[in-house]
Amino acid sequence: MTNPKLKTKLWEYGNRRRTDGPYVDNLEVDALVVGGGFGGVFCFYSLRKAGLKTVIYEAGTDLGGTWRWNCYPGAMVDSEVPEYQLSIEETWKTYNWPSNYPTYKELRDYFDHCDNVLDIKSNTAFESVVTGAQFNTDEGRWHVKTADGRTAKAKYLVIAAGFAAKRYVPNWPGIEKFKGVLHHSSFWPDEEIDVKNKKCAIIGTGASGVQITQAWGPVAGELKVFQRTPNLTVPMRLRSLTAEEQWAGKKWYKELFHLRESCFGGFLYTFSEKNTFEDSPEERERFFEQLWSDGGFRYWLGNYKDYLFDPKANRAVYDFWQKKQRERLKDQRHRDILTPVEPPHPWGVKRPCLEYRYLEQFNRPNVDVVNIKNNPIAEFNETGIKLQDGTQYDFDIICIATGFDVVTGGMTAMGLQNINGRTLEDEWKQSAVTYLGTTVPGYPNMFHLYGPQGPTLLSNGPTSVEIQGRWITDAIKHMEKQGIKYINPSDSASKAWKKKINDLSDKSLFPTTKSTYMGGSMPGKAFEHTCYAGGMYNYSQEIRNVLPNFDGFEIVKL
Repeated sequence: MTNPKLKTKLWEYGNRRRTDGPYVDNLEVDALVVGGGFGGVFCFYSLRKAGLKTVIYEAGTDLGGTWRWNCYPGAMVDSEVPEYQLSIEETWKTYNWPSNYPTYKELRDYFDHCDNVLDIKSNTAFESVVTGAQFNTDEGRWHVKTADGRTAKAKYLVIAAGFAAKRYVPNWPGIEKFKGVLHHSSFWPDEEIDVKNKKCAIIGTGASGVQITQAWGPVAGELKVFQRTPNLTVPMRLRSLTAEEQWAGKKWYKELFHLRESCFGGFLYTFSEKNTFEDSPEERERFFEQLWSDGGFRYWLGNYKDYLFDPKANRAVYDFWQKKQRERLKDQRHRDILTPVEPPHPWGVKRPCLEYRYLEQFNRPNVDVVNIKNNPIAEFNETGIKLQDGTQYDFDIICIATGFDVVTGGMTAMGLQNINGRTLEDEWKQSAVTYLGTTVPGYPNMFHLYGPQGPTLLSNGPTSVEIQGRWITDAIKHMEKQGIKYINPSDSASKAWKKKINDLSDKSLFPTTKSTYMGGSMPGKAFEHTCYAGGMYNYSQEIRNVLPNFDGFEIVKL
């Protein structure tokens, strides 16, 4: 059972706004893009520029993807600008950001600006939730259904739902009984919820849990943060940006956008050319200090090149992290729970969360952490939460920050069926299979980006979607030029790609930990690496090598 007030499925948000334009019944287009975030906007722009009649179906109420849904207190991005934006010149040459890590409100403003200069919304159907789709091989077209009963036909289906489109709420007994305010972080209402003098709970310490803690700590009457695993956070070094410094830097933007595609994670820095123990202890300390001072993901993806492979090197990275973070906490109990001496897992095998005042919240008398690693939540009741040992906590407001069915969930929730009628959800229960991290065998002319078996969670989103989005657009252009009805990845090529994903992962420490990288975002998922771990440049070269001949695809001509 789930609380009737707690919507957790996208289809619950489906709504027929109009009956004209992109909202018409029996829509017929060349390409249908599902998702209106970075990936959807980039693909729409690229496909329209290539001359294809293209429409976006977006489940949210406006452009922005995750930044329309994620309006919880303190929501902000973990990637820095100018890296975190589209490289389309019209979108950046007249736009400046207020800070180097934009909030969700600032990102909404950015997407509004993108629409102003690119005209996206006029061809977007909002509150349009895809609930079924199958390719007709005779027609060479996808038949796509929405939650409100519409049908669309398209030769090409592009899934730009991202890695976090399907929310996860554990099946806690009694959740429907709670009488207070209860929301999942990514289905947070747009209106502000006043937490002053209120007893508040946050369940989960992922990125959203960390950010809500930073926002609620200074204002809530009482705040309890329920933690299963400590988040090995790193400082983001948040600062304001002036218009003057941005105008001065724009002359380099084209080169910077090119550079980010050559760096491992799609940022403007990459791993050191050295191994950890090539440096003396003093040199290592200076290097770590510099990464820490510069902030952002540099301590993660700009560190020594061997630390994600060598356990001893990894421990050196963790020990420095632990030393820096423990000194921010005043209470020994909080240190032991939030920054343990022994690592809960190798450092960096989970995407670290960036923060700017997270640990300091636990120095406030109104904020505490509840360790539920070995004493989990047993049930909800009218007044709050009861743990397995019988401890009761009463609350006025509860935030469920338990994340998503990460990477694969956005696609498996759409009711996609292969050409034989089997659903993608069923096919991927044992293991996700793609070819190039952009296509799926049995789903002709369907492309996806920022999803399974691409760089995704190991990367900066806009960098990934542009590399994949350009490839998708170029593949479609080649199909049109060559008179191809449809392409379908072969089973052998898809299995080889799966092996490559596993081989890249198996060399590293990633398989040591049940994480979002290894399908560990929710119970019952296959324990497998879901992201390409070879870096952005290598990935772009690999997918480019199959064009223009479509190596690894079965080709059916018109």
